[in-house]
Amino acid sequence: MAGMIQRIEMKGIVKRFPGVLACDRVDFDLCAGEVHALLGENGAGKSTLMKMLYGMYPIDEGAIFIDGVERRFRSPADALDAGIGMIHQHFMLVPTMTVAQNVALGQKSSKGFVLDLDRVTERICQLSADYGLKVNPHDLVGHLSVGEQQRVEIIKALSHGASVIILDEPTAVLTPQEVDDLFVVLRKMVHEGHGLVFISHKLHEVTALCDRITVLRDGRRMGTRPAAGVQRNELIKMMVGRELKALEHRGYTPGIERLSIRDLRASGDRGVETIAGINLAVQAGEILGIAGVSGNGQLELAECLIGVRKADSGNILLNGADVAGMSLNERISRGMAIIPEERMRDGAVNDFSVLENVFLHDHKDKAFRQGIFLDFKKMAVHAGKLVHDFAVKTPSLETPIKNLSGGNIQKLIMARELSRKPTVLIAAQPTRGVDIGASEYIHQRLLVQRDAGMAILLISEDLDELYELSDRIAVMYEGQIMGIFARQDTDIQTLGLLMAGIKPGDSPKAGSLIAACED
Repeated sequence: MAGMIQRIEMKGIVKRFPGVLACDRVDFDLCAGEVHALLGENGAGKSTLMKMLYGMYPIDEGAIFIDGVERRFRSPADALDAGIGMIHQHFMLVPTMTVAQNVALGQKSSKGFVLDLDRVTERICQLSADYGLKVNPHDLVGHLSVGEQQRVEIIKALSHGASVIILDEPTAVLTPQEVDDLFVVLRKMVHEGHGLVFISHKLHEVTALCDRITVLRDGRRMGTRPAAGVQRNELIKMMVGRELKALEHRGYTPGIERLSIRDLRASGDRGVETIAGINLAVQAGEILGIAGVSGNGQLELAECLIGVRKADSGNILLNGADVAGMSLNERISRGMAIIPEERMRDGAVNDFSVLENVFLHDHKDKAFRQGIFLDFKKMAVHAGKLVHDFAVKTPSLETPIKNLSGGNIQKLIMARELSRKPTVLIAAQPTRGVDIGASEYIHQRLLVQRDAGMAILLISEDLDELYELSDRIAVMYEGQIMGIFARQDTDIQTLGLLMAGIKPGDSPKAGSLIAACED
């Protein structure tokens, strides 16, 4: 960029994995004092490219220049020594250690093999004050919110002397308020001269924060655009090769109650109560969205509803019948369909073929049997129709499902579940890990089913998705429902506060940062 100092230049970068060309002669550069976005679908090569810059992967071809000097990093330690830090999507922190202890890890100590926690604590307080990164050095990391843990990761990178920081999907698990707070911090860092790489697939975020946007598709660089004035449709076309259809969300008239959850209580894997007396109802012809930051009981709720987790108490009424004690197959036979959060654990069998996965729950259906034997010809016709109708890309019906992309696996699961003509659909994180084209398709299908009278419970951590699809939105926090709203009667900021446990009129809890840093 004219008038700016180039810090990073990556030229002709190639990275191969077995059977996959992850990066194909990719160019990328970063200047001091800018935010450069890497935009693309899942599997486009964004994280792979940056992991090479951070020394996690060796490059196969090409060159990396830092301040004009070619460098070869053998490890992240080499990258850190060159002033490059990375904030991973899944944080690299030790939950049983304090903030100060986590920040001190990997740093040279004036006390030899003993961590100099006093010096580290002083540095944390200084960085907290400089950048507005509110965190208590003495708190255990395991007791911090996701947003606070992210601040610790940023402080850790800054304390190691990083002047270039890579942020991999940094907003994926944050509330809207935490996203706003993060952007304030990042703008402050840029003002101080740091160069930031912002990896994302969220168009509104990259256009709001970034100076330039580079789009990758299938491992190739499709182009770089200035963020100012760039059109959303242009970026989408660069990402997926076509324009997306606008969703048509018509008004709804709810019908009879199809799913009723009454005073449901359940425990997590550690025996601690994670669902604390939930009451919900979903009516025919509506989508009820469940919002919440990951870890607030949504997973356990979905598992209780589909029958893979036993509730401690309460009732689950499906079309008027209490199914709380019934198996998954019994619930399916009574009209429930499921798009599970863990699709390869609960929705498909990795080594089974496409055809076999279509019939996971329907192999006893008399329509596909000849006496005691399966009628494979009828099964193939049925599976082929689903693959065609739901635009599932697969070489054949005999292809192992593990060879399909995440989006095509999800479309196949949806095709299978909807083919039984259910009355209730539990859709848990239906577009997580799938590309933007598959997400568009799944959204369209959900709205079609809702308009046809299906009752849909949609659990998602993506507020934009919930707003696009839901008729009503309930917010979960620490296993409880904080409120239920008609979509048109609330906004993302209100939902974000509720996701953080703050009800309208409440004051956020004051932190102990000042006292901790003044001690």
